[in-house]
Amino acid sequence: MSKPKTARPKNQHPAEELESVTIRFAGDSGDGIQLTGMQFSTATAMAGNDLSTFPDYPADIRAPLGSLFGVSGYQIHFSSGRAFTPGDSPDVLVAMNPAALKVNLKDLRKGGLVIANGDAFTAQNLAKAGYAGNPLEDGSLSDFRVIAVELSQRTGEALQGLPLAKTQVERCKNFYALGMMYWLYDRPMEGTLKWIETKFKKAPLMVEANKKALLAGNAFAETTELFGQYYRIKKAPVEPGTYRNITGNEAVALGLLTASRLSGLRLWYGSYPITPASEILHELSKYKNLGVKTFQAEDEIAAICSSIGAAFAGSLGATGTSGPGVSLKAEAMGLAVIVELPLVIINIQRGGPSTGLPTKTEQSDLGQALYGRHGECPMPVLAAATPADCFATTIEACRIAVKYMTPVMLLSDGFLGIGSEPWRVPEVSRLARFPPPKLPPPDKFKPYSRDAVTLARPWALPGMAGYEHRVGGLEKADVTGMVSYDPENHERMTRLRQAKIDKVASEIAPVEVMGPKKGKVLVLGWGSTYGAIAAAVSRLQVQGESVAGAHLRYLNPLPPDLGEVMSRYEHVLVPELNLGQLVHVLRDRYLMDVQGLNKVKGQSFKVAEIENAVMALLAGRRS
Repeated sequence: MSKPKTARPKNQHPAEELESVTIRFAGDSGDGIQLTGMQFSTATAMAGNDLSTFPDYPADIRAPLGSLFGVSGYQIHFSSGRAFTPGDSPDVLVAMNPAALKVNLKDLRKGGLVIANGDAFTAQNLAKAGYAGNPLEDGSLSDFRVIAVELSQRTGEALQGLPLAKTQVERCKNFYALGMMYWLYDRPMEGTLKWIETKFKKAPLMVEANKKALLAGNAFAETTELFGQYYRIKKAPVEPGTYRNITGNEAVALGLLTASRLSGLRLWYGSYPITPASEILHELSKYKNLGVKTFQAEDEIAAICSSIGAAFAGSLGATGTSGPGVSLKAEAMGLAVIVELPLVIINIQRGGPSTGLPTKTEQSDLGQALYGRHGECPMPVLAAATPADCFATTIEACRIAVKYMTPVMLLSDGFLGIGSEPWRVPEVSRLARFPPPKLPPPDKFKPYSRDAVTLARPWALPGMAGYEHRVGGLEKADVTGMVSYDPENHERMTRLRQAKIDKVASEIAPVEVMGPKKGKVLVLGWGSTYGAIAAAVSRLQVQGESVAGAHLRYLNPLPPDLGEVMSRYEHVLVPELNLGQLVHVLRDRYLMDVQGLNKVKGQSFKVAEIENAVMALLAGRRS
């Protein structure tokens, strides 16, 4: 926790004001950990704090209760200033069982608070977690402040008199814990009480039970002597507007829906369920009343081919997946490139190869996005920086696809996809529209004639008299679109397709630099590393270090001024959640000695890791 500022009384309890705090909820998936974390996040947003969250799911869907590999986690960092990341180390760990304590204790800062469900620390559960004794009693937690609360027992007491089975009572203990945390960090409960009414409206008894558990936990925290005090975090300064807490996958879905309206095109989303991209399909399926067509295909190939077919028929075609799905979609992506149809392919990256780490994050698909197709098969590649930025980046991917008549790859990852932050809802009237270019008259139509500026071919739809043309994977003759095996024509068409993608660079804004325009170290990132880089650079600048930061949204083509920007610094450091894929691209393109900071643990960067790497460069030590 940050250094306290002032103290104010609340119901006889002293208050300590903090600048920021990081809390991690952990337990079995059946303990409602994700629900608890999301409700705490919503309450925090309503309280006016900036926040960043990261849910951590177990890979095993039905892991045995109390097992180490079945632990689910949810971390939230909230602040009176800017919360760039979900936090390096938790200040508070809410552990619902011994396994949750065992898995997460190593991350808790020294002196941090452990709130444990004492009822779960039975001999059987301790054995499952590999404890020889009870850590709540044997002194092994002496480096931390430990508060054990019998959550199951107290929840049962709070719900006494309600006709509930023991298992139903047990499922309410997460709301009891949530009520305690709401008091401890001065969070409003009104939003959660209303949410309970909506969520369980078909089961009035559960509405009453969960409400009672929440209120009982809050009252217990206020009246017990265990806590002694509570904490306040002032509201963060924000621009006026309407805000909502949003995950990256939700932002992608809303971005696709908005792009459909801005382009005037019907949205078709073909997808096959895969972690961590499935939520986009789930979210878009809610908007059938707005004309959105979602298709859960039988496999990845059918998903992308349906989207190509939708684009051929005049829809805004999109498909989403993760790395293994992109592998299966590769041949169809080549088809979209050669027929030159607008299509957005969304890759929510995860750890690989193969099944790899399906619930963990990684940035290891950049090489796949740039080169993972046979033949000369160029495609614009964009990457979102934050959960909220997924909205704007998705719209931009759609705009490029429609304007340049090309498939576009959009990269997100598990960290962004399921993480959340406040998002300022934009005014729709201020968003630029991008309808498809008008077709020439039928007597002047040629299927592969090109726009003088963008090199895009006309988007003629099937069934339009006078606009009949051939489509398919065979090479087409320039202008006429007839099947062609002519070697000169193939080279001309190959170069035209590449030149079209290169044209996108003319629309890319100059690289925005955080800090001095020249100096000793530039920390250059892409994708979800933005938060950790921005936080690290900000801290180092406060300490007076000659360091700046920059972040890339466009990865193909790269910003035209990137080489000149990098040349103004003695060292360029690129943190990536891979083994250096962007580093290889930059070294090849600019012939510069770019340094990589690489991590492939299924975890995002900690701010301290980037700070330490920068300080090593400043001290003359290579990464």
